[in-house]
Amino acid sequence: MGLLSMKWLVLCSLALARLVRQPTVPVQVSGGLVRGTIRPDGAFMEYYGIPYATVVNRFQSPIPDPKWEGIFDAYEENIRCTQRFTSTTILGREDCLTVNVYTPREAPGHLLPVMVFIHGGGFRDGSGSPFIYGPKHLIQHGVILVTFNYRLEILGFLCLGIKEAPGNAGLKDQVEALKWVQKNIKVFGGDPENVTIFGESAGGASVVYHLISPMSRGLFKKAIIQSGSAIAPWSLQYEPLKTASLLAKQMGFNSKDPHELYKIFSNFTPKELLKFRVPRKKGDIILSENIFVPCVEKEIPGVDRFLSNLPYNVMKNGSYQKVPLIYGFNDAEGYMFTGKENSTTLSNMNFYSALPRDIVFPTEEEKIATAKKLEVIYMGGQKITNETLLKFSKYEGDSSITYPTIATIDLLLKTSDNPLFAYKFCYDGMLNYAKILYGFKKFKGATHADELFYLFSTAIPMRYYVEQKFIDKFTELWANFAHYGDPTPSKSMLPKWEPADPLDPQLLVIDKELSKAPVWDDEHIKFWNETYFKYRRKT
Repeated sequence: MGLLSMKWLVLCSLALARLVRQPTVPVQVSGGLVRGTIRPDGAFMEYYGIPYATVVNRFQSPIPDPKWEGIFDAYEENIRCTQRFTSTTILGREDCLTVNVYTPREAPGHLLPVMVFIHGGGFRDGSGSPFIYGPKHLIQHGVILVTFNYRLEILGFLCLGIKEAPGNAGLKDQVEALKWVQKNIKVFGGDPENVTIFGESAGGASVVYHLISPMSRGLFKKAIIQSGSAIAPWSLQYEPLKTASLLAKQMGFNSKDPHELYKIFSNFTPKELLKFRVPRKKGDIILSENIFVPCVEKEIPGVDRFLSNLPYNVMKNGSYQKVPLIYGFNDAEGYMFTGKENSTTLSNMNFYSALPRDIVFPTEEEKIATAKKLEVIYMGGQKITNETLLKFSKYEGDSSITYPTIATIDLLLKTSDNPLFAYKFCYDGMLNYAKILYGFKKFKGATHADELFYLFSTAIPMRYYVEQKFIDKFTELWANFAHYGDPTPSKSMLPKWEPADPLDPQLLVIDKELSKAPVWDDEHIKFWNETYFKYRRKT
């Protein structure tokens, strides 16, 4: 055999070796023995699809700690809960409550900080899969990453106010995942006393819900909230029985009785249930379609409530879990949402119909006047067309994400002495995948979810090396916070990021360079604040 042939044989053998699964030593968790795999490049160990709870009764709290015999091979990467993939395709399964754990290959001799990520998707879709939420960028900073699934849409957030369907099953799934971490993360080398929860969009809203829910007390020490809030108009059901009855009507049933509705929904398979949808109100924005979301639960004997009061009231009263926080938003949130609209919805769009559902007006005149002011502020007299989408995208982003985020930051600063590091993510680089996908590539800024592609490694083919310098800087901030409760501790070479001052709150502008700016620096946001001060829904 010639030298050249020998070299090719060696190269082929190395390539094939990377495809051969290298199992880890089994570890003992509460359910039994678990075996994961070592990453082919040896960088970290990965454990996929470990069951943390079981769905026994649909629409109710899960049963924790499922048991198994023998060794559980944690190899299945892409488990997801039942959800719509397209208007006609339903994917996932009802038995979906699993965690993924990623740990550095080399043990440092001490327990590592743990970062538990809650995925977004409007409480309608998404999963903890490494397809989007891979660990490579964060693991390099000496942390353990945990991702997980929770029930979605009607399966996770049917709220009938009865024992059979009290509400918030999806959030109660999340609680069980956090309890699983507390019980088991030490065997993976993680410190249960140093857990940071973080999430984006509905995942960010979920983090806020865990701050305010008594069910979540003591399950984490720090939190990072990205582009989400429990006081966003799309993240709370105000009339859950009405929502359920509207869906039943689409299925051919006419009832407002919670027990009848429960029987109707129980007689359909998960995939059959998700084939039905409540049509969006003509003229409203796309996020108004998020209707099966968290709710304030009624008091039911023998049932623990995740949420017993409006999130705004809980935070205003200061009766929530106070921990160090990173909290922020992206500078062009609305590109994604406007990019999801189509020619029909845009042609029907009007500011009166698109007013957020969490503001109410004592008179019709005040509602009309507010809608007209918003139209002038955002559109300047122009109609909503493909040529003016940039302007309308700011309305969708401000009303759904940016204002609720800033308002929540303001509430938390007034009621907690713990540090809150506020930020605005503006980086516009090669990996702003969401902006590219939704047709705003030529415009400046970062849209909703764009930061995720600098925080996580994904299965989408990307030239990460082009943006490695920024990835390292961005993930260092998040990982430092998980380690120390400070994104720029004294040993960091990054510019100092100070906590926001309640009297003059400043945020960190995360861009090519890191700089400071006022939290309240946008006249549009100030108008929203005045509007909510007068008309915020109180019940």
